[in-house]
Amino acid sequence: MIPVPETSPPRIRLLVSVRDAAEAALARDHGADLIDGKDPGRGALGALSADAVRAIAAAAGDRPTSAVAGEPRDADEASACLAALAGTGVHYLKIAWAPGRDAASLRLPAAPSVIAVLFAEDGPDGADVPALAAAGFSGAMIDTRTKDGRRLTDHLPLARLAGFARACRAHGLLSGLAGSLALDDIPVLAALGPGYLGFRGGLCAAADRTGRLDPQRIAEAAQRLGAVAPCIEAA
Repeated sequence: MIPVPETSPPRIRLLVSVRDAAEAALARDHGADLIDGKDPGRGALGALSADAVRAIAAAAGDRPTSAVAGEPRDADEASACLAALAGTGVHYLKIAWAPGRDAASLRLPAAPSVIAVLFAEDGPDGADVPALAAAGFSGAMIDTRTKDGRRLTDHLPLARLAGFARACRAHGLLSGLAGSLALDDIPVLAALGPGYLGFRGGLCAAADRTGRLDPQRIAEAAQRLGAVAPCIEAA
């Protein structure tokens, strides 16, 4: 879990995806709670080079960091993708994982912790979470595979997203929700009690995820999340 002690119901945290060290510093200075390295020009989970991830981790300062490790075809490829970024200094690695995929040959690194990313288009729900916990994942999130303007809630109903977040809490996994989110999605999705909400395009000028991050949008997202009352059920 994010290494921040909690003495009250946890607040929902803001994940900002960045492509380089300069964006990492921008996100750090404008309110990101978790700084996530990925290449937005290479799809939903385009991995950066190990050197780029190391630079992002350094620029993030005291903020927790994560990095995308790609969209592998099977557990063996996932193991290799994770190993390639295991020594970069981030707190978490994120890897695409299909519901029902056989994890028998999956080799998770001793560190950092690994988060499974399920795509909304595959229809994941809380029933997928026990297998992820059994496989050794430390967290799970739902994102969208296709970046065509549709948002997370265009693919999955709120009740299913709530069930996913609830199952993650029950199994001790950090949970996240992402997928072309807009700032107006914050109060609705935060009410479901995920560990964090993830943003890229919604924090870029003209909502173009391949463009540069807008510091004012990052600050507004942080302010809106900060105004959301902690979810009692998530405690």
